[in-house]
Amino acid sequence: MKDASDNVSLKSKELRQIWLRWGFTHLSSMSYEKIQAHAWAWSYIPFIRKYYKNKPEAARRLLLRHSQFYNTEPQTGQLINGIVASLEEQIAQGKNVPEEMPTNIKTSLMGPIAGIGDSLIQGIIVPILLSIAMGLATGGNALGPIFYMIAYGIIGPTISYLSFKSGYKLGVSAIDTIVGEDAKRITDAFNVVGIMVVGGLAASLIVLKTPLKIPMGTASEPLQKLLDGIFPQILPLSMVLLSWWLISSKRMSPTKVILILSAIVAVGVIVGVF
Repeated sequence: MKDASDNVSLKSKELRQIWLRWGFTHLSSMSYEKIQAHAWAWSYIPFIRKYYKNKPEAARRLLLRHSQFYNTEPQTGQLINGIVASLEEQIAQGKNVPEEMPTNIKTSLMGPIAGIGDSLIQGIIVPILLSIAMGLATGGNALGPIFYMIAYGIIGPTISYLSFKSGYKLGVSAIDTIVGEDAKRITDAFNVVGIMVVGGLAASLIVLKTPLKIPMGTASEPLQKLLDGIFPQILPLSMVLLSWWLISSKRMSPTKVILILSAIVAVGVIVGVF
């Protein structure tokens, strides 16, 4: 026997509940076995109250399929949440959508979406905002960190909400774009832009100079002047390349790399190299 709510679509308020619950709690109950899965199950509690209030077995199956391992970039990852919300709505309304389809969608898309999202968020948006914030913070100005917190606090949720709404509107038709050749080109483009942004930040914000002088006949010239004439910013570049090598080849954590760089600079200052 069907409930009266079976053929009723999700309202905007209910969709916002699903978006908010996962978007702001995706790592609040993290485990290495489940990662972001617990927040997925919790985000569908209002959905259960709407469609499965008198169907405990259907509610159990929904919570079970959304308690499986899941991990992706949280802002752009809301696109998957929107697609799944539209599928779960159709399942609850008794339409011809198999119950395993939402799980298959999540498993198939969380990798490609993570690649796009990390390239966009971590490779472009965060470095740009941090560069602006660090510029503002020069000299101890508190406006720098305040700007970053407010700017990212607006941009992050905006990307998250628009991704969710787009996923819900497009449904499974969005899959071809996400996993197709276009997605790879988008990811490659974001990676290139991200590398350019990081390179620009390294050149403009990393300061490392040497006070050493080298003999030039009867006089001496600053070594830094000679280095700048051959390869400007070569010392900051060398630190960036060293960091990249330690992380990518030696598999060191960022904390260890920071400690190593701090030790190098400290010793260099003591002996007069920096």
